[in-house]
Amino acid sequence: YRGITNFVAETCWLRNLLRELRTPLFFAMLVYCDNVSAVYLSFNLVQHQHTNYVEIDIHFVQDFVVAGQVRVLHVHSRYQFADIFTKGLHFALFEEFRISLSV
Repeated sequence: YRGITNFVAETCWLRNLLRELRTPLFFAMLVYCDNVSAVYLSFNLVQHQHTNYVEIDIHFVQDFVVAGQVRVLHVHSRYQFADIFTKGLHFALFEEFRISLSV
């Protein structure tokens, strides 16, 4: 969930920069996450006992989701191209991601 929060913070900064340059964004920024629980927490306004340790992050992201500035969507981990930089992948999957990234 910390990654989603960092992305939303960066998105907020970019939105403000574009607004100052008189080029506002009129659409929601999409966040793709492979963690179903994190996606669910982003739009579930009901808090649970087990989420107290990320409560500030949850509220921060939820504010932007409710305002329509951010949409958090689930993507299967099979399609997370960033895994090429963080995980040891099988050669076929590595090649597929490498080609998709034009590297």
